[in-house]
Amino acid sequence: MPESPSTARPALTPIRKESFGYTEARHLLLRAGFGGTPEQIQTLVEWGPEKSVDYLVDVDKAPQYDVDSSSITSSIMGPPDAETRERYRRARQTSDEEALARLQLERQRRQSEDRAQMRKIQQWWLTRLIETPRPLEEKMTLFWHGHFATSYRTIEDSYHMFAQNRLYRTHAVGGFGTLMHQVIRDPAMLAYLDNNDSRKNRPNENLARELMELFGLGVGNYSEQDIKEGARALTGYTFQDDAFTFERQNHDGGAKRILGRAGNMDGDDFVDMILAQPACAQFITRKLYRFFAADVPAGGDIGREQAEALREMANLLRRTKYQLGPVLKKLFLSEHFYSESVVNQRIKSPAELLVGTVRSLRTPVRDLNILLDALSLMGQNLFFPPSVAGWEGERSWINTSTLFVRQNIMAYLLTGKTPRGYDALADEQRFDASAVMAQLRAADPAAAKDPARVIDYLLRFTLGQSPTNARDELTAFVKGNGGGVSDDMITGLLLLITAMPEYQLT
Repeated sequence: MPESPSTARPALTPIRKESFGYTEARHLLLRAGFGGTPEQIQTLVEWGPEKSVDYLVDVDKAPQYDVDSSSITSSIMGPPDAETRERYRRARQTSDEEALARLQLERQRRQSEDRAQMRKIQQWWLTRLIETPRPLEEKMTLFWHGHFATSYRTIEDSYHMFAQNRLYRTHAVGGFGTLMHQVIRDPAMLAYLDNNDSRKNRPNENLARELMELFGLGVGNYSEQDIKEGARALTGYTFQDDAFTFERQNHDGGAKRILGRAGNMDGDDFVDMILAQPACAQFITRKLYRFFAADVPAGGDIGREQAEALREMANLLRRTKYQLGPVLKKLFLSEHFYSESVVNQRIKSPAELLVGTVRSLRTPVRDLNILLDALSLMGQNLFFPPSVAGWEGERSWINTSTLFVRQNIMAYLLTGKTPRGYDALADEQRFDASAVMAQLRAADPAAAKDPARVIDYLLRFTLGQSPTNARDELTAFVKGNGGGVSDDMITGLLLLITAMPEYQLT
């Protein structure tokens, strides 16, 4: 007999402490970060759900952490100084082709230097993703990078991309409303969506459209007239060099009507109108749920439990004035988050796969450039999303080409092997298989020598399950290679596991 509405439990009923074990702790570390070592998983089991979730979500309570960025400069693509502008003026005035060619060569040199700095910034962020003691902070920075997607390929200013990345991190688990107000002041976004070219009498509609369609409301919750009026509200929002500036003389100060409200509105009023719509909280929680829990179709019917979970999250987001922390805690503490409909139901993004393997297996990082190239080949080139819509995700990550790269990069992390041989430092930077086994050896030395129990231990840790076909394959591998347990055997087993379809799931 179905429960009546008065007695039905909420979809996001809190998980009981006694139900929070190894599988749940592993899942939490994967979704609220990039996975954990066996020791870290066990620590969360001992802490229980509430302490574990508080530790991950309350990022400011974790140790301070940074990667040296002192060599990243804002001066490469800055506007030309007065002297350079004068040289351009004189060369054009006198048709001095030689002088113009020299100035063009100088610009090309700066562009080349900026591309090199963009690579350095990619290395900087990948290092943060791998090393941070605040995994949810970086996971949410990655989320915002896909949500408020901006590509270096379009704006060609590495420092602006760097500053935007720091902006997303600052508000990673803070207020979505505050972040929206900052995004319309972000030089990278203003340049990417052409708002710096928007004029009082010729407003550009790109930023206004995406604020509603992709960033705040979703298709069907605004009109074309709302876009036109929103574009008028955003006139005057531009930047000089690396800083936002409001050009009052270029702002359309006339009356506007946006999303049912009339008045003399500017860009901040426009954002407030978006945030006031019930559709905004629903739109953002749906994206958060898809990123952290399970895929839901953009349109059409979804399951009752998913629909109720989304409703509870959206209501909480509105009650807390768009504070993200309470919503994430509600989700991470729910029984629903640990249900069969969520666990191992998402496909790892390239960043989740690569960073998660390094963090959980403690593999050598080896060469950051090789890792970055692999991310690009797998379809997730950091700072280069394919469009303003970001990455499609889920099944789009997997095809015959990307699957081949996924397997190769796992082999590289574990052994140093590349498609063209071995990394030059492969012998010096060896994967320490004993670290993966340390917990089992400490808890049960006999089990650590039993191939069957070692296989179950590794499968539980890496896949969150022990499927029969996988266990049989690994057992045959051990028998075919002497039948004993050694560090080399562990590495071989992990090479097989990381090539399995199940390892692509989170």
